Amino acid sequence: MRSKSSTVVGALHPILFFAGVYVVVLLFSIFICSTIFYSCNINKTEVAKKSDRKATPSAGYTTASIAVVR
Repeated sequence: MRSKSSTVVGALHPILFFAGVYVVVLLFSIFICSTIFYSCNINKTEVAKKSDRKATPSAGYTTASIAVVR
């Protein structure tokens, strides 16, 4: 007679699948919760500093303007 052909890994496949799904969901939830936490706890001075940095161009870049005459 033949013995059963199912392996131990094959028998553990559903458990390993749900463990993998659990790990992925855990990582995503940590990322989403930390993003919400940091967005709620931002200081007004940090927002002002970020908007000031965007308003002033950096020294390494130059802007060119072209005038079109008709």
